[in-house]
Amino acid sequence: MRHEYDVLVIGSGAAGLTLALELADSLRVAVLSKGKLSEGSTYWAQGGVAAVLDDNDTVDAHVQDTLDAGGGLCHEKAVRQIVGDSKAAIGWLIDQGVPFTRDRLADGSESEDFHLTREGGHSHRRIIHAADATGAAIFNTLFAKAVAHPGIDLLEDRVAVDLITSSKLGLNGQRCLGAYILNRQSGHVETFAARFTVLATGGASKVYLYTSNPDSASGDGIAMAWRAGCRVANMEFNQFHPTCLYHPKAKSFLVTEALRGEGALLKLPNGQRFMPRFDSRAELAPRDIVARAIDHEMKRLGLDCVYLDISHKPAEFIRQHFPTVYERCLSFGIDITREPIPVVPAAHYTCGGVVVDSAGHTDVAGLYAIGETSFTGLHGANRMASNSLLECIVYGRSASRDISDKVGSVTMPEQLPQWDESQVTDSDEDVIISHNWDELRRFMWDYVGIVRTNKRLQRAKHRVDLLLGEIHEFYSNYRVTRDLLELRNLALVADLIICSAMQRRESRGLHYTLDHPDLLPLAEDTILRPPNADD
Repeated sequence: MRHEYDVLVIGSGAAGLTLALELADSLRVAVLSKGKLSEGSTYWAQGGVAAVLDDNDTVDAHVQDTLDAGGGLCHEKAVRQIVGDSKAAIGWLIDQGVPFTRDRLADGSESEDFHLTREGGHSHRRIIHAADATGAAIFNTLFAKAVAHPGIDLLEDRVAVDLITSSKLGLNGQRCLGAYILNRQSGHVETFAARFTVLATGGASKVYLYTSNPDSASGDGIAMAWRAGCRVANMEFNQFHPTCLYHPKAKSFLVTEALRGEGALLKLPNGQRFMPRFDSRAELAPRDIVARAIDHEMKRLGLDCVYLDISHKPAEFIRQHFPTVYERCLSFGIDITREPIPVVPAAHYTCGGVVVDSAGHTDVAGLYAIGETSFTGLHGANRMASNSLLECIVYGRSASRDISDKVGSVTMPEQLPQWDESQVTDSDEDVIISHNWDELRRFMWDYVGIVRTNKRLQRAKHRVDLLLGEIHEFYSNYRVTRDLLELRNLALVADLIICSAMQRRESRGLHYTLDHPDLLPLAEDTILRPPNADD
């Protein structure tokens, strides 16, 4: 079956929905989600959006904070573009109807001013938020707008298999013509032809055993772009959020950094603080420093977790500012107004990604990457808190403007070959997928985690090479499923992470190796180029 759209958006988070809404008045847009449309990371983001909104704050201060957190690898031009557009991006969200939290007046009524909080690495209060469920507020607002728009088709249970490019079809040039998409409802792969294709698939933190991300964060866009011939950059920089709830039934619940911004303290089981020993900013140090400090203390003392304590604040303040965290912890028998929260670090954000320009355009004509899938130069060696949602909105809008400027010169692709299922069969060996999935995530956690060594990376490389061979054989012989496609993509992205980490012979930002603990004098990006982009 063939579908035709002006713009095909793979991914239904903040970046993809922003772009779709900006284009749908004049173009026909499809937004695809692997499962439910709310399955991505945007919905679960708690903290907020960093932006210059206060008269006491400046673009220069926000830029400098981002550069400082980025360990010398941020691209200042990109940082200035994104921060400079922050106020307009927030204004756009407000116009869409996002219910950001406002300040309270002395009588308890709402002020006209929005409440701004502060998070690690920021020198000012500049995080605009909707209580502690900002991602849900943004997603629900944009989703409602998209549902009501006649120019947008929202399609669930559609898993991208691969991009269709002119070079793969033996045609001249290198242009993206659409994608092959598995319709999980019918079980068949369908052809989506598009004048422009946008990867908004999020990051790849599911490559690690412990992660704050939903199950959908399997690096699909990065892997597909690589196979299509796109460069990727800085894949070794995987941010580990310092504070995820440690509880056997909590799975991947993130405890927002805003708690530390409002005075929460990290403590050992005996109640002793430890962050002042690692950094003068203590609990408000950037995430890489806090995560390494927690990892160090857990290994030094043989701990299962450490504790985040905000119980010294008034109970009403806690319930008002952090209702989501309060209710979720209470469901596990933890009253955060009276006792500390058990926390551990977990993989949280992919700072590297597909190399793009200032409009989100990749190395392949007609193909864009926005949001966590992309490498814009904003995050450098360590993402500063709450800059990611800002990047999604800014680049969703800038990519939409670029597409609008080019749409008149691009025609709909002609007949594309249908997906060939004639040589494959249904698998009766799905245990292989689950075993490989588990093995991959375990050795990535053990060997390519918060602290690395040359030997650990070599072991990881050896294992991922074996897995890639097994997965390729399985992919070639059996009918595709969501689990198989995600495993295929995740193993490829794991290889990109390992190769990037092996190339970096220093410790910088989120990449810390015991064999090279010092900084090199020159900060350089790690850029990988596909050797056989057309295979």
